[in-house]
Amino acid sequence: MIRVLIADDHSVVRRGLKQILLEGFPTALVEEVPDSEELVKKVMQNEWDVVISDLSMPGRSGLEALQQIKQLNAKLPVLILSIHPEEQYAIRVLKAGASGYLSKDSAPDELVNAVQRVLLGKKYITDTIAEKLASVLDQDSDKAAHENLSDREFSVLKMLAAGKSVSEIADSLFLSVTTVSTYRSRIMAKMNMKSNADLTLYAVEHKLL
Repeated sequence: MIRVLIADDHSVVRRGLKQILLEGFPTALVEEVPDSEELVKKVMQNEWDVVISDLSMPGRSGLEALQQIKQLNAKLPVLILSIHPEEQYAIRVLKAGASGYLSKDSAPDELVNAVQRVLLGKKYITDTIAEKLASVLDQDSDKAAHENLSDREFSVLKMLAAGKSVSEIADSLFLSVTTVSTYRSRIMAKMNMKSNADLTLYAVEHKLL
């Protein structure tokens, strides 16, 4: 019997993932949590064979939860699911210790295969991610400006570029306005940008939106 923990803030998504997993692993124990806080608690309290986590959840992101989970149990396989295209986050989550990255569009067909692979101690990497990894290795000395941002800065960048105000971002990420303003300043400095309009243009050009 394998023990699987699912984290997603949408109950219908959790229910769908659980159904897919039980079809592939009929004897599996599958539990669900709605956010990163509960995810980390469950990892601390119980033993799991694999964790499947959404990337974008209220409060701490799935990426931040992943980093904490790897500190608690470096060997625990974590699969990240997201609505975001692979080229935006796959490399980041793999570098943070994830065993694989799945687009929610492909999850029904690929989820069971991905779980089987990571249970064997392997990484689940699609052809798209493999190409991106090869490209990163080839061009590491010529990084795009946003690749120098921290994970939190990258999240704030995407929100700013999408037209969200500092106060809206603060509410969404459960941070203070001052903290978000500090992140904005760091982003502007690292990327040599002067305005939110510059960020939006950059995000469009690099397909971050």
